[in-house]
Amino acid sequence: MAELRVVLAEDHYLVREGTRRLLETSGEIEVVAAVGAADELLDAAGRLRPDVVVTDIRMPGSADLVRPGMEGIDAAHRIRATSRDIGVVVLSQFSDAMFALDLFRDGTEGRAYLLKDRVGDIDELLGAIRSVAGGGSVIDPKVVEGLLAKRGVRGGPPPAELTPKELDVLREMAHGLSNGGIARALHLSVSAIEKHVNSIFMKPALENSPDTHRRVAAVITYLSSARTLSPRFQGPAPPPTTTARSTFERRPRRRTGPS
Repeated sequence: MAELRVVLAEDHYLVREGTRRLLETSGEIEVVAAVGAADELLDAAGRLRPDVVVTDIRMPGSADLVRPGMEGIDAAHRIRATSRDIGVVVLSQFSDAMFALDLFRDGTEGRAYLLKDRVGDIDELLGAIRSVAGGGSVIDPKVVEGLLAKRGVRGGPPPAELTPKELDVLREMAHGLSNGGIARALHLSVSAIEKHVNSIFMKPALENSPDTHRRVAAVITYLSSARTLSPRFQGPAPPPTTTARSTFERRPRRRTGPS
């Protein structure tokens, strides 16, 4: 299987290098560039045309290009707007769904939002990279579980448009499970799961969504109804950092031979 070409963006040098080596030792990823700022990420993505960009949610960046505290998400929007063949994975320390909803506000295709502790689970991170490279989408299950719990505290029973069993299926969708995987997790038949999935997809908000990955779109649509996020959301400014930054970019190997 051919290696996927990845541009990695993370402003903390040790985290960046550790993540780069973790990805490369998997044998599935070639990190063609590792950068420490949003401007450098946009430049590398434009020049190198990777299959996927993996970016931290916060890093230094020009105020005229990205919002403070939302640099990774804004860079992801810019990349997807101009290069729909490049998938984006945003790594975040924030489980608050408003950040994920901001990433998915223009669609879910080719986008993933994962919490940073997923970096330690190489299989999960690689799964997200493979998914967005193929036009799929992923949302961290902890984000979904957290907001579903808040809905239960605030609003009592779930909305009438979703049955309790559909909610169970929705939670498993957020884990990226196939229908067969959901069936095993919920101890139901695959045909029963297909019925619930089709029922979810027939909800008015999802019926006409051919340009999105509808499994994650279903999760996002439901979460969005719980918490409206303004497109003008201004994230809090990132704390000052004194971490040393440097940029890595893989250069083509020089061929040697007789002159």
